[in-house]
Amino acid sequence: MPNDLDVGKPGFAASPHLLSVERLDGIKTPKRHSSSRFEISEKRELTVLPSFKEVPPTDHKELFLHKVEQCKVMFDFNNPASDLAGKDIKQNALSELSEYVSTNRIRITPEMYGAVVEMFTKNLFRPIPPPVNPVGELYDPDEDEPVYELAWPHMQMVYDFFLIFLESSDFDQSIARKFIDHQFVQTLIALFDSEDIRERECLKTTLHRIYGKFLNLRAFIRKCMNNVFFQFIYETERFNGVSELLEILGSIINGFALPLKTEHKIFLSRVLIPLHKVRSLSLYKSQLAYCIVQFLEKDSTLTEEVIMGLLRYWPKVNTSKEVLFLIEVEDIFEVLEPDEFVKIQIPLFVQLAKCIASPHFQVAERALNFFSSEYFCSLVSENSETILPIIFSALVETETTHWNQSIHQMVYNALKLFMDTNSVLYDQCQILYRQTKNSAESREEMRRENWKFLEDNVDKAHS
Repeated sequence: MPNDLDVGKPGFAASPHLLSVERLDGIKTPKRHSSSRFEISEKRELTVLPSFKEVPPTDHKELFLHKVEQCKVMFDFNNPASDLAGKDIKQNALSELSEYVSTNRIRITPEMYGAVVEMFTKNLFRPIPPPVNPVGELYDPDEDEPVYELAWPHMQMVYDFFLIFLESSDFDQSIARKFIDHQFVQTLIALFDSEDIRERECLKTTLHRIYGKFLNLRAFIRKCMNNVFFQFIYETERFNGVSELLEILGSIINGFALPLKTEHKIFLSRVLIPLHKVRSLSLYKSQLAYCIVQFLEKDSTLTEEVIMGLLRYWPKVNTSKEVLFLIEVEDIFEVLEPDEFVKIQIPLFVQLAKCIASPHFQVAERALNFFSSEYFCSLVSENSETILPIIFSALVETETTHWNQSIHQMVYNALKLFMDTNSVLYDQCQILYRQTKNSAESREEMRRENWKFLEDNVDKAHS
């Protein structure tokens, strides 16, 4: 099977993202891509080395280092027709190194650690190019074209080999920590800003493995992530790898020991909750909600802080974002303790009442969908004396005025829940609602009469 590194060879079909075009107003334009600027090596002539099977085991270490040295040579991957022989040799060397480490129990020497880490940094550590796609809420992953690195087939082989090397049974982090240090981690996390989702997936796995193996780097990795999030939230609102970093954090939070450290609670209040206010929330909503739920499963007493934080950032005019908030509250209800529910029921249901009364179909539907959960209904029933007076008017007015018929049925089901569980309270709320409505109508009638009186007097004065 031909490899993408063989672009330009006779009979080779180039990668779709290199040659495909899209039609725009009748004009063919190249598909958008991202091209990082790599430092091309001056000496790029490589000679074919023997395979590991062709030399005795005593020479494997030396051959390993020679092949790694070959992989440090950088070619111009933006030009598919250049240095074809050298690219082919480098590709084969990376493939042989990956196979050798994964299938053999080898003794990794300090020289190997240094050579492999240097090769990894030389091939992948580079400035991230300016974004091709729009950033923030303007970007829609379902509509906008994906952006690919032209050199990705070569980059992927480097990522794969480095990951295999990290996961080797003979890997010794006490030796490797000399080479995989703070600077390495900081640069690695900066690469998460790559627009190529395939690279971010490789980075996610690589950083996760490093976090698991290097205990001395864990606090620093979390600190670097925090810095990325702080800059994203309060300065730029632009970073491509937020969802991937949050996915790593979901696993990290899951492993937190109890009781939670103050450092972790501060992270929740200063990073995870403020992430809800960013306009591009939809790009990382599920990963963020997972992290929040993980915290609440660890410590239910954080529920009030989380819910009040969500209400503080609740969108006022962005209905699609409002739906995301409602979905997250649904997720929180799955782990919500009854004692914690009592603390947040009043402010939460004041907001839910507004959502139920929303003329936007999806917002109203999502809010009323809460009542399809047995656990939610049990909590509401137990606290109906507090909750029903808050949402009664929103339910009744939505049932009578909303334009969508399915909403009417959902409102009826919610009202029926209260009628069945506490009919006396339901009747009291109904009487109070009618009195309030009659009083409002009386005030409106009096207001109209006052205005009419003033208008008549003005007309008489002019006449």
